[in-house]
Amino acid sequence: MKCLIVDDDSFGRELLTYFLSEYAEIMDTAENGVEAVKLFTRSLQEGRPYNLVCLDILMPVMNGQEALKQMRSLERESDIPITEMSVIIMTTALNSLQEIKEAIWQGDCNNYLVKPIAQADLVSLLNKYNLI
Repeated sequence: MKCLIVDDDSFGRELLTYFLSEYAEIMDTAENGVEAVKLFTRSLQEGRPYNLVCLDILMPVMNGQEALKQMRSLERESDIPITEMSVIIMTTALNSLQEIKEAIWQGDCNNYLVKPIAQADLVSLLNKYNLI
């Protein structure tokens, strides 16, 4: 599995890296949405898209909601079939209905986990989306 972990907090990145370390062959990290979109774009251009993206919302430069929308737009422009699109899970401290609706309905994320993230919850989603 190829993963992208996006979080401006180094502890958050390290924690998700640790949780996913036994499942991922390739794991990239980014500190903000701009870095994440660049990595996501490169992975599509190389023909090796990410299977999983864990994406924080509150970040400098570009927030996770905007990064999510750009990633989905890139997939559509690249004619990626719906069944082959990256699984994108919002991993954020924001627990508001407005943020959840925006991520799921406007951004087309697959799921939403509120921090602190439990490893069991993340692994459950990996199973749900047949990533492990």
